[in-house]
Amino acid sequence: MAKGGDESGGGTRLQGLVVRNTGNTYLIRDDSGNKIPGIAKGNLRLKGIRSTSPIVVGDRVFMTPNPDGTAFITDIAERKNCIVRKASNLSRHTHILAANIDLAYLCVTVNRPKTTTVFIDRFLAVAEAYSVPVCLIFNKIDLYDSEEHEYANALIHLYSTVGYRCLKTSAVTGEGKDRLEALAAQKTVLLAGHSGVGKSSIVNLLLGSRAQRVREISGYHHKGMHTTTFSEMIELKNGGLLIDTPGIKGFGTVDMDKAEVSHYFPEIFRISENCKYNNCLHLSEPGCAVTEAVANHHISRSRYHSYLNMLEDVEEGKYRL
Repeated sequence: MAKGGDESGGGTRLQGLVVRNTGNTYLIRDDSGNKIPGIAKGNLRLKGIRSTSPIVVGDRVFMTPNPDGTAFITDIAERKNCIVRKASNLSRHTHILAANIDLAYLCVTVNRPKTTTVFIDRFLAVAEAYSVPVCLIFNKIDLYDSEEHEYANALIHLYSTVGYRCLKTSAVTGEGKDRLEALAAQKTVLLAGHSGVGKSSIVNLLLGSRAQRVREISGYHHKGMHTTTFSEMIELKNGGLLIDTPGIKGFGTVDMDKAEVSHYFPEIFRISENCKYNNCLHLSEPGCAVTEAVANHHISRSRYHSYLNMLEDVEEGKYRL
């Protein structure tokens, strides 16, 4: 449980849901539906975690109201789960994307910009570590040529075989809209991905309006340009709550040791039960069932490469995209 002391000297305490995070200020929806601007008390910290922000969208919080209509956030209720990554510019800090998530939509594109399998696998592994189900959204399919369609289909086959739900979507044609809506109904859903993969278009598709600004892809290296600059919870017509987040460049792991990493790759963890040694790291150990499965194409080489990449992350305290 994340707590902070209440220095207010007593008085009325309200509960609410954080629906927007703009840095050091928050918008909280109380249990009566009112939206209240809030700031954290100076001594509020996440227990045991050095984070760029101790409070995130999706948090249930306790607050004391001020006469001017704002409130001081004094406590954070215990979280069901969250998605945590290493802050790319602050190696000793973490960045929590959101909390209390029922489902994560990871929006990816095979081009304009390209989402690498290493990024996808890092997100999936961290989601496994924090018990967050993930659905992969292959977006902008109306723009794909035949080769890109073939590659997208290969990725969908790979991740579906591992056990992840996958959808093709297009804001232009509306493909995937019904399935997106059905999966999000009555759930709190995180929407994440690189800048430029079309997250704002997905929001508009679900809302049936151009509620989110959409920007063109930069001509330089087909990089996306940030549209969403802060995290925000959006109410959907089907009772779902969609947490839209700014684009993510990289996904560094937090608080994992080398022996744990394979646990978050379901197919590697499953086959590792047949390894000769219980402490096998699946590198070059004799009798390793995982390396044998990779050689025999029962485990994807791209997934195994991502696993090795994450081992290097844990060992050296850094990560590569």
